[in-house]
Amino acid sequence: MRRSAAPAPPADGAVVSSAAVFRAGPVADRLPPDAHGAVIIPAHDEAEVIARTLRSLAPLCTLQGVEVIVACNGCADDTAGIAARFGGVRVAETDVASKVAGLNLGDRVATAWPRLYLDADIEISPSAVIAVFDALDSPGVLAARPWYSYDISGATAPVRAYYRSRGRAFAPATRLWGAGGYAVGEAGHARFAEFPRVTADDSWFDAQFTEDEKRVVTTVPMRVRTPRNAHDLVAVLARQRRGYVELGISSHAGSRGRSVLRAVRGPRSAWDAGWYILLTLAARRRADRVMRRSGERRWERDGSSRRGLPTAG
Repeated sequence: MRRSAAPAPPADGAVVSSAAVFRAGPVADRLPPDAHGAVIIPAHDEAEVIARTLRSLAPLCTLQGVEVIVACNGCADDTAGIAARFGGVRVAETDVASKVAGLNLGDRVATAWPRLYLDADIEISPSAVIAVFDALDSPGVLAARPWYSYDISGATAPVRAYYRSRGRAFAPATRLWGAGGYAVGEAGHARFAEFPRVTADDSWFDAQFTEDEKRVVTTVPMRVRTPRNAHDLVAVLARQRRGYVELGISSHAGSRGRSVLRAVRGPRSAWDAGWYILLTLAARRRADRVMRRSGERRWERDGSSRRGLPTAG
């Protein structure tokens, strides 16, 4: 019987609804034995997803030159215990509940370069990690990330519409933010002593480098699961907006909104654009309301894509 061909990897930032596109990549014995680098995963109460993330990275843990570090920050659940059950994974802990504290803790523990900073709910192929490490060994490349795709499996119709519309909008070709992971070499990290206390760490990181110093590497995409419902999506978008305001940078919301409207070609894309605009405005109102509360600092994240998952390693 003739086997059907494996699906081709989607383009960077594509919206997909099939897990099959994330399953490509080499097995452990095909990874280069001389590979080197560190994967740093800041994790705050991620017991529901950390095993899923570490399973995708397991082949890298067999390589002597690659470190996989879970930096637990302020965890009140079993994130550290679950991570410790994975062979080759190093667990570090701090009582400070802050992603930035986790990033800096991971940097203090790691010894290898380059370094990929990966959100705890992101799945990534080992081949994608190695490809990014290789890119950062290239002259002039100081920061990089792999391709990523939004997985809308299980999401409600408004969420699916939002991401379809967003996928039609223009986005800077070398942006490092919004993908769930970014990487830096030793020379690039010399630009900053440590990660500052900011909400939008990826946007801050992106701003440290010129366009010529950044590279988006063509890889099997990282799997970014979208929120499953509009409530959690608005929470995530509100946090992103607060991060932009905090850094004093443009959110690109205006230009992206115009790009979304220009991409309307019929009833389906008009429906998608309508939901995009509605949810964006709702997030803006929520973010502005939170920022008006003096001294309040909240980390809003998507809980819907984390619920109902096995926690065992």
